[in-house]
Amino acid sequence: MQAEEYEDQSEATGVEEVDEVEGGPLPIQNLEQVGISASDVKKLNEAGYYTVESVAYTPRKQLLTIKGFSDTKVDKVLHEAAKLVPMGFTTASEYHQKRLELTRITTGSTELDKLLGGQGIETGSITELFGEFRTGKSQICHTLAVTCQLDEASGGAAGKCLYIDTEGTFRPERLVEIAERYSLDPNEVLENVAYARAFNSDHQTALLNQASMLMTESRFSMLIVDSATALYRTDYSGRGELSARQMHLARFLRTLLRLADEFGIAVVITNQVVAQVDGGMATFVADPKKPIGGNIIAHASTTRLSLRKGRGETRVCKIYDSPCLPEAEAVFAITGQGIADAKD
Repeated sequence: MQAEEYEDQSEATGVEEVDEVEGGPLPIQNLEQVGISASDVKKLNEAGYYTVESVAYTPRKQLLTIKGFSDTKVDKVLHEAAKLVPMGFTTASEYHQKRLELTRITTGSTELDKLLGGQGIETGSITELFGEFRTGKSQICHTLAVTCQLDEASGGAAGKCLYIDTEGTFRPERLVEIAERYSLDPNEVLENVAYARAFNSDHQTALLNQASMLMTESRFSMLIVDSATALYRTDYSGRGELSARQMHLARFLRTLLRLADEFGIAVVITNQVVAQVDGGMATFVADPKKPIGGNIIAHASTTRLSLRKGRGETRVCKIYDSPCLPEAEAVFAITGQGIADAKD
């Protein structure tokens, strides 16, 4: 879907468009107010930089690849961008207060929300879901695509959703069923989800540039990539391409993290698993399956959730890695109206 078409649809739904909100990203045009020429701002915009934050967070050598940008010009742009974007030290007290104000998005299950600190998926960071097939990864993603549109009092973030599908598992009819559960207008819910199918790893990365442009035009609260690693398993094969694959994946994940920081959105990615083949040792491991992507994806994800099958339609979620959540488990169920608590 083109950005222009999506903007027209957004106007029809009545969802508020935002140009510059308090605490939100600064439009790239703000650089003109601090002495950067309109032509240079236009070049930055054409290169995929839509906010001042995106410029400030970018390495110097990357800005030098923009046609017409010399060392002196890049230094000036970065210097002026740093004046507008706070990038220095702050006190732990101030940062603590900022974290207390973070919005969280409900998963649809109170037990799963409790596992995640009481209120659900955290905005401003990357949450990874990994597990075998039929463990509920895509079902959680579909539910979050709807719940992120709820107001904050109802457990949402009052924003739209960006959904990048790499495996062809996105089903809008599921969103309709989940919307009815929350008494939301199904048509409006569908209009508020910007969907794109990624066909290769390069396309998957390019879609993030389009996502950045959309987020400067309207308020989004969730970015879902289902799955983040599937295309890398087919585009790169063998140990000979392992280094290239990991570098490409690292850039993709770094861009995701930058978008989470820049726009304050919740980023949710799903990941596949692979069986560990370590000779006889695999026999003594409780679960010989591990998420793919290695240390690259492990370090990029803020919170990692391991999913496994339970009885019937129940699934078990375990905190696999988190900087602030203890290792624990929660049981939830996959229902006709999305993720919910398991019945006793």
